[in-house]
Amino acid sequence: MSEASPSGEAAVGAVFGALADPTRRHVVQLLAQQPTVTASGLAAQLPITRQAVAKHLSALASAGLVIATHEGRETRYRLTPASLCEAIDWMATASAQWDGRLARLQADLAGSAER
Repeated sequence: MSEASPSGEAAVGAVFGALADPTRRHVVQLLAQQPTVTASGLAAQLPITRQAVAKHLSALASAGLVIATHEGRETRYRLTPASLCEAIDWMATASAQWDGRLARLQADLAGSAER
């Protein structure tokens, strides 16, 4: 599950795709509260099987949101926020563009109302 994460636009799309699922969002929330945890540890906190948790972790790992490390016989997972930060940056850029467009539209409408 420690495969290479996508880059650029593909990375942002992968993050949004991974976080589209409510169970994966819940897994991310749980991982944010713990430094590392096993799939079994996550399954104990969720109403799904360990196998289902492993599939969700795989999707999160593919998006670069989770990394797996092997400690003896256990595989522990931790959140890796770099991909999430890229998605946040993308949203901030898109938001700023819309803010600018909306401000211009508002100014145009105000100018039209004054005429």
